Amino acid sequence: MCRFLVYKGSKPIILSKIVTEPSHSILTQSYDSRLRLDVRRPHNGDGFGVGWYTEPELGPDPCLFTSTLPAWNCANLERLAPKIHSRLIFAHVRATTEGSLAENNCHPFVHNTLMWMHNGNIGAFKYVKRPLTASLDDKWYHSIKGGTDSECAFALFLHILANEEHVDPSSTPKGGFGAKTLRNAMKKTIARINELIRTSIPPTMTLSAIETRSLLNFAVTDGHSVVITRYVSSKTDAAASLYYSSGTDWVEDPKHKGQFQMERRDKASDVVLVASEPLTFERHNWLAVPTNTIITISEQTVDVRPIKDEFWDEDPSIERSTGFARDKGLMSKAPGGAMAVPSGMPTPARTPEPERGGDWLERQTTENFKKKLATLA
Repeated sequence: MCRFLVYKGSKPIILSKIVTEPSHSILTQSYDSRLRLDVRRPHNGDGFGVGWYTEPELGPDPCLFTSTLPAWNCANLERLAPKIHSRLIFAHVRATTEGSLAENNCHPFVHNTLMWMHNGNIGAFKYVKRPLTASLDDKWYHSIKGGTDSECAFALFLHILANEEHVDPSSTPKGGFGAKTLRNAMKKTIARINELIRTSIPPTMTLSAIETRSLLNFAVTDGHSVVITRYVSSKTDAAASLYYSSGTDWVEDPKHKGQFQMERRDKASDVVLVASEPLTFERHNWLAVPTNTIITISEQTVDVRPIKDEFWDEDPSIERSTGFARDKGLMSKAPGGAMAVPSGMPTPARTPEPERGGDWLERQTTENFKKKLATLA
C-alpha cells in the first residue's frame, strides 16, 4: 500500500522539515516503514508525489511534483525540498495495488484547486471500476488519466461535489468550498463506493470468493479546508493506520539532528500534521485516529467525527481485528506475534461522543513500542 502526510499551518514551513529531514520522515518511510511490513512489497518505492499551495499572487491551484523514482533515490526532491515553503502540503509514497508504475498514477491527484490522495484500496475493484466510471458525467470520466482506484474515487468525489453538493469543482470560490461541503461529499463518496460494491458483483460469483472490503484512508483539500478519513468497510476489522499531531510549532531539537517534536506553548493550534505513520515516536506528540472516522481541519482547528453507516459500531471500545490491514501490508507484525503498532498513543475525543477506548489498540508504554519497532529495523 502507501504512506501519506498532510501539513496545515498558520505559517509556511520548509518542505524538507516534514518530508526529508525528520529521522522518520515520509522519505524514510518509503524504504523503512515501521508500521507496514509486507513481504510481497516491503517498500513504498513505486513513485511518490508532493503537492503544495503557494502564495496567493502565484494563483490558487497547487504545485505538484511527482516521480516514478523511489523517494529515497530522487536527487531532485533532496535539492528542491529545502527551497520550498507552504502553509498546506500533501505528500505521498506509493506501493502499487491498482495501476502501473507511471507518473499518471502517482498521488496526489489535482483538479483546479482541489488535491486528493489515498492510502488503501477499493474492494472488488475489477468489478466496481466499470459501473463506477459509467456513473460519472463525461467531464469527470475524461479527467481520469491513470489506472488507479484512487483516481477513480477522486473523479467520483468531483462528480458528487458537482451534482449533489451543487458546486462547480472547476471554480475558485474565495475561501474555498467550505469544510462542510467537502465533508459531505467525502461521506457520500464512501457511501457510493460501498453501494457499488454491493451491486456490482456478478450473480454467478459468491461474495466469499471476492475480497469486497475496502480500506479508504482518503485526504482532500481545496487549499483552505482539509478532510481526511480513516475507514474500512467492515464492522470487525481495523482500518489502515492514521495519526495526527497539533501544536504551536514543529521544531528540530538543536542537539539532535533529525529529531523533531511538536511544541505546545499554549492551547492554540498553529500546526496540524496528519500521517499514516508518526514522524516521531514520542507518545505525547501523536493521537491515534479511531477507525471509521472523518477528520476536518478548518484553519488549524481539528474536528473528529464518526462515520455513522452500516460499518460503524456504537461501542468504540469494541476491539477490531488488525488481520485484514496487516495482510494488506498496512500494519506490521513483530516476531512472536505481537502487533508492532504505536498503540501506547492516546486517541482523540470523537465529536460528539467522548473517546471511551480504542477499537484497535493494545495499551502499551512508549518504551515497549520502541522496543517492538527495533525488532523490525
